[in-house]
Amino acid sequence: MDAESQDDLLTPGKMISADEYIEQRLNDQISWYDRKSGTNQLWFKRLRFAEIVAAAIIPLLSGFAGQSLSIKIAIGAFGVVVAVIASLLALLRLQEHWISYRATAEALKAEKFLFLTQTQPYDKEDALHLLVQRVEALLSKESAEWIRSTAKPPEGENRT
Repeated sequence: MDAESQDDLLTPGKMISADEYIEQRLNDQISWYDRKSGTNQLWFKRLRFAEIVAAAIIPLLSGFAGQSLSIKIAIGAFGVVVAVIASLLALLRLQEHWISYRATAEALKAEKFLFLTQTQPYDKEDALHLLVQRVEALLSKESAEWIRSTAKPPEGENRT
């Protein structure tokens, strides 16, 4: 969309069509939440896999440690890796965000398809207004939850 068309949408009294709203707002948000969900899922699984592997290597190396300083250092390093990854997972809340973003993307898709098929509650004259209200409410709720989750300390951590 070019800058002139965007300016037209900001003109007071100018109503956008259902197609414009779906394309410029709804599809854009579905795409964003879908991408963010996938990214958070990928990073969560990568970090969790690395944590599991590092934690599994520690007892294996312990059996060979004996008097070997290098193996003892490796065991300590893997312990640090496990601790750092566990801390990152708690801090970044990748799993929570992955699930929340996926739920929002799916809820937005459901609203879109109910609207496009004129299925209840979108089987009335004011369907576009209802779609906008419901979509914007979903987006506002997701934003509020994200703000609350970033302000809340991870489980087991108290901020004083």
